[in-house]
Amino acid sequence: MEHFTVEQVAAQLGLHVKTVRNYVRDGRLPAVRIGKQYRIAKEDLAAFTGLPVATPAPAPARRAEVSSIVQIDGIARGDMDRVSTMVLGALAGEPRGLRVEFVHDEERSHLKIIVLGGLEETAQVLRIVDALVRD
Repeated sequence: MEHFTVEQVAAQLGLHVKTVRNYVRDGRLPAVRIGKQYRIAKEDLAAFTGLPVATPAPAPARRAEVSSIVQIDGIARGDMDRVSTMVLGALAGEPRGLRVEFVHDEERSHLKIIVLGGLEETAQVLRIVDALVRD
């Protein structure tokens, strides 16, 4: 049997939490007390409202993302090709949800590597770039 908290019922019905608690205390909305909180059965809520009650959606999983730009100065076209090939080759087939782009300015000999993705995936790319730049 599925139960809801007073806060969940209030959110579903668009009511204030105190209003729902008053319904419970007045006996208009059946509930059980667990510790200091009320729990309302899904069936009791459906009977109270006269409508089918939807199960609240689970909270989305937390995910952190990073946007990074690495600028490498004094890099010729051949070295840029080597760095981009090595980075993309190391990531071949994994990780999903990671975007890596390379922008080379030949006149200024600048390479910008744009990395968008999860924390660990981005850290992996940065470690690869660091190793290649040190060579």
